[in-house]
Amino acid sequence: MSLALPRLYAIADAEMLAARGIALPKFVEELRDAGITLLQYRDKLAREEEILRNAARIAEVFRDSGATLVMNDSPSLARRAGWNAVHVGQGDSAVAEARGELGTKAVVGCSTHNDAQVTAADAAGADYIAIGPVFATSTKRNAEPVVGLEGLRRARKLTSRPLVAIGGITPANAASVIAAGADAVAVIGALIDVAETPDERVRRFVESMSSA
Repeated sequence: MSLALPRLYAIADAEMLAARGIALPKFVEELRDAGITLLQYRDKLAREEEILRNAARIAEVFRDSGATLVMNDSPSLARRAGWNAVHVGQGDSAVAEARGELGTKAVVGCSTHNDAQVTAADAAGADYIAIGPVFATSTKRNAEPVVGLEGLRRARKLTSRPLVAIGGITPANAASVIAAGADAVAVIGALIDVAETPDERVRRFVESMSSA
């Protein structure tokens, strides 16, 4: 399945939201109202039953919106949730295995952190390839080394597939990431700001990239 990426790819990280006292359903409602059309649900700690309950809540929030909902890590949970998109990492199910689980029409994204991984994800047929961290980030434990804008430029030369940049991206640097070759920016922590609503943060991201 081909995927036309919006510039902003929102990630709802359950652990981060809980640490900040933010309810997941309320957060995704605000993202929907802000116009988000591509959302990944990431939960590294919850049991499968809780993840599926949250996935059902998210699906209900985005019902009839036309948004693409992406399950992090687990093709089997995506299938059980009725979602047709999954994002796998280097340590998760391979792209081919994920597609085998979800079917040929599923959207399968893949995380990469260096040139060799970008090339492998391209050869495996990932629908989009995420590259990062582009900048230093505190939202992921044991983060890979920063690739920088130069690493992003190299990745752009290695694949014609949609490219998603992730890691340390803010409204202040998002335009430079798009200019370096990314089709979209994936954002976790930068959408959570006690001084602004998600709608305001989304608007700032979109405005910052509008002329890139």
